[in-house]
Amino acid sequence: LRCCTAASVVTDGGGGAAAAAAEERSLYIMRVVQIAVMCVLALTVVFGIFFLGCNLLIKSEGMINFLVKDRRPSKEVEAVVVGPY
Repeated sequence: LRCCTAASVVTDGGGGAAAAAAEERSLYIMRVVQIAVMCVLALTVVFGIFFLGCNLLIKSEGMINFLVKDRRPSKEVEAVVVGPY
């Protein structure tokens, strides 16, 4: 893309307005594409964090259930406590 300065507008002559309009339109299209790409990337990051958080939550619940099962007293401890009485 060429830079628009006052000197280039003066030297372009009659076709300068059409070239400036075309350049302005291409800049507008580039901005729209940039905004669309940034929106897609932002949504990807948000959903990635959401699903990662859900996955970690499910795994932590499973680990809590595993630890709860390990905390139950074994049958051997009950036999020792009941035995002497």
